[in-house]
Amino acid sequence: MSIDLIKSLYYEVLSYFVPEKTKYRIEGVCNKCGNCCREIRCIGLKNQKELKIMQFFFPLYRNFYITGSDEKGNLILCCKNLDENSLCTIYKKRPLFCRRYPLKTLNFYPELINGCSYKVIKKDFKDYL
Repeated sequence: MSIDLIKSLYYEVLSYFVPEKTKYRIEGVCNKCGNCCREIRCIGLKNQKELKIMQFFFPLYRNFYITGSDEKGNLILCCKNLDENSLCTIYKKRPLFCRRYPLKTLNFYPELINGCSYKVIKKDFKDYL
């Protein structure tokens, strides 16, 4: 098991319990292009074996298959539940992960997929006053 995989497991578990400090906001409305469901970047997952481990511990990962990897070697996944129009075939029963996407507040700068209609807003000191 690689260090990156162990970190991914650790951070995945922490994400359910650790409160986030808000530094960035995401605003906008979904344009239903489906790009976010076809290009899911998994930081720390580098190969099929590591994805299988995540699928064992977190069954949500069974909804995705590998389409490639990014310039850093992280896996790029695609959702199995998209139809030919890039719409979700299980929309009313989609996982919580999908229902919450995109998180409206983040403590890191997110890289949005090309064509996404959302915008990232950095909060400055005045926002906290």
